[in-house]
Amino acid sequence: MENDVVMPQATVDAAFLRIVPDGAAVPTMRALAVEMPVAVEVNGLGYAVMMATPTALEDFAYGFCRSERLIDDAADVLDVDAHPAPQGMVLRITLVPERVERVLERVRHRVSESSCGLCGIENLEQALRVLPVVAPGAPVADAAVFRALGALRALQPLNRATGAVHAAACCTADGEIRAVREDVGRHNAFDKLLGAMAREGLEWDGGFALLSARCSYELVEKAALAGCPLLVTISAPTSLAVTRAAEAGVRLVALARADAVLAAV
Repeated sequence: MENDVVMPQATVDAAFLRIVPDGAAVPTMRALAVEMPVAVEVNGLGYAVMMATPTALEDFAYGFCRSERLIDDAADVLDVDAHPAPQGMVLRITLVPERVERVLERVRHRVSESSCGLCGIENLEQALRVLPVVAPGAPVADAAVFRALGALRALQPLNRATGAVHAAACCTADGEIRAVREDVGRHNAFDKLLGAMAREGLEWDGGFALLSARCSYELVEKAALAGCPLLVTISAPTSLAVTRAAEAGVRLVALARADAVLAAV
């Protein structure tokens, strides 16, 4: 990625009126999380447009390609170039020639996707593709989950400034947080984290992922594809998330709060 390109900021200040119950209105400034279109191109093909926070985009590129099953590991990525465009960002990713067929195959399946979901039996089959089964690891102590929960807030600078950003963290088996990435989208935050781990050579090593989000099936699939044995989310899971996690051998802990967590059985 070019170092001399001026990248957009992660936050912007905006003027508001703070209105209290008695009707008084006080002018105030508040930091807002930046959300903008990021057009993803893979080997010259338009692949997707994601609404994202324009930070850690190189990490996002690696994680997104892994979650889309376009690559097996970081060595499959030759280059990532992110640069501003008039209405957002363009993220150009170049993969090794051996992975181009995967890109073409996925592009063919994505052409009939719409804003309301997936259309057609071919896309339905693609939506619930077979997941790898994650090798079981040593059980993570409940105390480790609570330790990570207690430490996460201090490692979320964007959310602390805006109150509108999700975080994804890589945690050790004893609950120490090794890496965190933030984004307005929970899926993007997880992809950024997975990409950072791939680029830095980090493994789960018996640890777990902690996400400040509800547990959707897409997050379970990202965890399974990344070989994550335990996924902890602050909000509730969906029915499909629980089903897919059971199929892939990913242990789920949801509604994670300081006073209690909900472990799927």
